Amino acid sequence: MKNKAAKLPETPRGMSRRTGLKLGTASLMTSLLPTAALPATQTDSPEKEKAMADNAALRPFHFEAAQADLADLRRRVSATKWPEREQVSDDSQGVRLATIQKLQQYWATKHDWRKCEAKINALPNFLTEIDGLDIHFIHARSKHENALPMIVTHGWPGSIIEQLKIIEPLTNPTAHGGTAADAFHLVIPSLPGYGFSGKPKAPGWNPVSIAKAWAVLMQRLGYTKYVAQGGDWGNAVSEVMALQQPPGLLGIHTNMAATVPPDVSKALAMGGPPPAGLSPEEKHAWDQLDDFYKHGLGYAIEMNNRPQTLYGLVDSPVGLAAWMIDHDIRSYQMIARVFDGKPEGLTPDDVLDNVTLYWLTNTAISSARLYWDTRHNLPPGGFFDVRGIKIPVAVSAFAEEIYQAPKSWTEKAYAKLIHYSSIPKGTHFAAWEQTEVFVSEMRASFKSLRQA
Repeated sequence: MKNKAAKLPETPRGMSRRTGLKLGTASLMTSLLPTAALPATQTDSPEKEKAMADNAALRPFHFEAAQADLADLRRRVSATKWPEREQVSDDSQGVRLATIQKLQQYWATKHDWRKCEAKINALPNFLTEIDGLDIHFIHARSKHENALPMIVTHGWPGSIIEQLKIIEPLTNPTAHGGTAADAFHLVIPSLPGYGFSGKPKAPGWNPVSIAKAWAVLMQRLGYTKYVAQGGDWGNAVSEVMALQQPPGLLGIHTNMAATVPPDVSKALAMGGPPPAGLSPEEKHAWDQLDDFYKHGLGYAIEMNNRPQTLYGLVDSPVGLAAWMIDHDIRSYQMIARVFDGKPEGLTPDDVLDNVTLYWLTNTAISSARLYWDTRHNLPPGGFFDVRGIKIPVAVSAFAEEIYQAPKSWTEKAYAKLIHYSSIPKGTHFAAWEQTEVFVSEMRASFKSLRQA
């Protein structure tokens, strides 16, 4: 692969296994998050200050996969060794053989990475070093003078590819049903260990340190007032930014809110019945969370504890694809329908663009280490536990997310809730899958902050 700014590291190879652990406690999910920001980096000499200034440079970035790597990918996809089909007629044993074989066939014969690569390279891509690590980001500025800067963070198993569809309507709203007052400047970074960002060589990169780095990035770009957005890990990072309250952060938006009350979190952790008195919306959220904790967390348990063991993901592209599409049951079922030829928010090319990015950058294991680092280096706490954010928060609750945050929980979780919307359709990948609705939500969510 070719890259005008930096060489991506070489990769190991091997084979994965899926853990069969049953999660009886919600606290076994990803551990988060202290409420204090990390201390600011100190400089103690002119030489060190000069080195930091040099590292702060924004370097244009361009990616071109080597044709030999693409040929090797296709060869591996075509040579996939298959197991027998699942023993059941539902999804309870994981990704169905018929589904992954349809994905494999499309990947081997129809998918064209160069089209995705061209879309990425058509945008302003940069690298900049923060705390010793190269951070990749897209910086798409609006032509409208009073555009609101927003940093948008992806999660796992996502990437910057999740956000490509929102760039044009958010930066150029007058061409997409909006007004100049709806415009955003967008900063879309790749998480450390993901995509084109550097791979940490030592522990320490987790939502707390990433949140601090994002504040440095926005300051480095000259933004004195901005907002943050994210789901999945992007929510964790955005909420920690809200806790750290860096200068200039006006508010955040999340499409995977952390609103679970303490009594509900405790009951989930015990694996028992729900607390009495839940409303229908709250009981629905309980049912979604209870099912996810008991049946959907195998991937997170493995990456929390043994990410380095997943060698098979960097040796088998189809193994990597199966691991990635089995994130949660509703997004998996949506993707399965995509490969059955049924209309959805994603296309087969969307799904395979994202998996191919992981493959070409060899980030299957480096991305998984974010789970381990968070689990082992931050105080324990549930991913969806309330964190006590004091700055303005907007929430879009999509019906087919891991859980749809009820308005009642959301109002209690966020002291300054400026927007809440319950969206009847949409899974874990809101910006990617339900782009038009997501764009409308961004415009509505931050309207009050623009006016202020």
